[in-house]
Amino acid sequence: MSRTAVLLMAYGSPRTPDEVEPYFTDIRGGRPPSPQVLDELARRYNRIGGKSPLNEITREQADSLGNLLEQDHAGRYAVFTGMKHWHPYVADTVAEIASAGTDKVVGLVLAPHFSKKSIGEYETRILNARQAAGTNFDLTMVKSWYNEPAFVDLVAANLKQTLKGWDAADPGTCVFFTAHSIPARIVAEGDPYADQLADSAKVFAGAAGITNFTTGWQSESTTGEPWLGPDILRRLESFAEEGGKRAVVAPVGFVADHLEVLFDVDVECVEKAAELGIELRRIPSPNADPRFIRALADVVVRYSDPS
Repeated sequence: MSRTAVLLMAYGSPRTPDEVEPYFTDIRGGRPPSPQVLDELARRYNRIGGKSPLNEITREQADSLGNLLEQDHAGRYAVFTGMKHWHPYVADTVAEIASAGTDKVVGLVLAPHFSKKSIGEYETRILNARQAAGTNFDLTMVKSWYNEPAFVDLVAANLKQTLKGWDAADPGTCVFFTAHSIPARIVAEGDPYADQLADSAKVFAGAAGITNFTTGWQSESTTGEPWLGPDILRRLESFAEEGGKRAVVAPVGFVADHLEVLFDVDVECVEKAAELGIELRRIPSPNADPRFIRALADVVVRYSDPS
């Protein structure tokens, strides 16, 4: 029986302060960030303890997924990790997989919703790396998995736990489902990303029995063009103007604690809520929660064996 390689992919993050500049240079396609941008990034990382835990969490997720798949399907899967913007890069991991002679790969990005700007770019990197490695393994790319039953159950359970003590039916309480914003032109070109966030919000809220909810965007980059909105900070301002008092932020576009959660939500949103007189809570990130690892395993098995 041949083994299926599972390429688990994430964005990557700098591991030390010295890596911040080359990391963001990679994100910017080789253009170094300005000193002003670097100073702002340093401030943000300092506010969350000096660095992002994303790399360590991704490694833990991969190890846990590998252990669970081995437990349930001994000898059938081998799990690898690849990062979009830091080490180990997707291309390097694809070369490793190719050198092992693997003939079947499942590509799984740690992002629940599809956009050609996110999951689409990971797929392109795999295909380019496959060609560069001179191999022709069969690639099954998971396009989106936000409605995976075990993942829905996890988010619903976390919502209920976070809302504990609050009356979810009170109009003064609202759940805000968020994801990373992208340039608006991408959605205007037919990208399903925004529709998938809206659909997932309905699915998660329905599973948790929540009726007061909305969606918002976060972590917009400064690129000189319009991005999807409204931003979560603007959503909170509107909520306060309408008499809102209690907000739960559910950043369901992310599955690990990192800068976009620990700073954009836990610092910026918390500070904005305090300024507006809103009590704010955030649902916990999936990280390496065994329930989340089970969801990932279910996705892998279904895509590697559609029958």
